[in-house]
This record gives sequence, structure tokens and C-alpha cells, in this order.
Amino acid sequence: MTLEHTIAHDLLSIGAVFLRPDEPFTWASGIKSPIYCDNRLTLTAPAVRTHVEEGLAELIRAHYPAAEGLMGTSTAGIAHAAIVGHLMGLPMGYVRSGNKDHGRQNRIEGRLEAGQKVVVVEDLISTAGSCIEVVEALRQAGAQVLGVASIFTYGLQKGLDRLAAADVKNVSLSNFDAVCEIAAKEGKIRPEDIARLQRFRSDPADESWIHGAGSVRG
Repeated sequence: MTLEHTIAHDLLSIGAVFLRPDEPFTWASGIKSPIYCDNRLTLTAPAVRTHVEEGLAELIRAHYPAAEGLMGTSTAGIAHAAIVGHLMGLPMGYVRSGNKDHGRQNRIEGRLEAGQKVVVVEDLISTAGSCIEVVEALRQAGAQVLGVASIFTYGLQKGLDRLAAADVKNVSLSNFDAVCEIAAKEGKIRPEDIARLQRFRSDPADESWIHGAGSVRG
């Protein structure tokens, strides 16, 4: 089993990924989605957590060998950046969603040197807006951002376009297609449900997938 399929199995096994096309979730953006991902649950499942953190370290070594530090996104990426930083012997810090309103009013926590080559650690990528804000904050602070390492990506075209426009590379442990494939193999959805789920991924604004045939099994 490939790494992306192993992580997909892990996320499904602990309920970090939910597939619910007949009762879609609503994201903060207003998008109705048949899938919801809560990667915080990986932190409370030691075996899965080990796969995730070792997997992230493997991705970073393979894709960003020049990395000199890791920066987690607030708040979901902080713990992962800390653990992976420990595994790799690299310094870590994190980027707040905004500047503190007290003390030194930092947005970036942890020591960051001008020109330092860093990798952003993120839990998931959907439309990529918040991730790109973190990258831009680090660039403005003088960091050389090599790219992003994330646990899961939905592969939404809007997110892909935003990353490309901002010149941000992302590599993920697992993805939407891998989760669908493993869910069907494990009997969590019917094989014919995959096309329905992929219609959502192709165009989330077109909600015709909600009324499509097929159902998710418990």
C-alpha cells in the first residue's frame, strides 16, 4: 500500500475523514461538501499520529531537502510542525492568524532569520486561502518559503489555482482520490459512489451531486 493510501486508511479508521453525501456538511465558505476532514483527531491516535508525523518528515526530506526550519499554521499545524521538527532535528515556529494584541505583537512565533529556508506544515488544503496568507506573512518577514507539507488535500481547482498564482508548492500525505478509493475498498461507500464524490470535487458550486444515486454505508 502506498503512503497516500496508508494515510487515507488511517484517517478513515479513526473518523478523521467523514463521507456523508446524503447529508452534506457546510464549510465556513458556504460550500456544501460530502466530505469533512478533522485531522486534529490524529493527535489522539498514537499509531496514526506516528504514521502522519513520520510521513510528513519523509515528504519534507524528499521534496524540500534544503529545509532549515518548519513553520506550523495556527492552530491545526502547530503540533505537527513541533513533532516533525523534533523527528528531523529542525527548529520550528508557527504563524498566527493575526498579530497579537499585546506584548511584542508578534504574528510569527519562534526565531526566524532573514533568508531562512522554511517549510509550512499544514493539516489540510481546501481552497488554500489561509495557507497562502501564512506563506505571504513568512515571505514578508524575510523567509525563503520552500513550500507546504500537508496531511490532506481536497484537490479543489480553486485551491490549485490559488497555489499556482502565489507560486506555492504543496505536497500532501493523502488526497481526495485516495480516500475515495480506500473507502470503497473497505466497504464504507459503494464503488459507484466515487463518481458522485468526484463530481463534487470537480465543481463544488454545482450541487447536482447531492441528488445523485448511491449512498454511504456506515
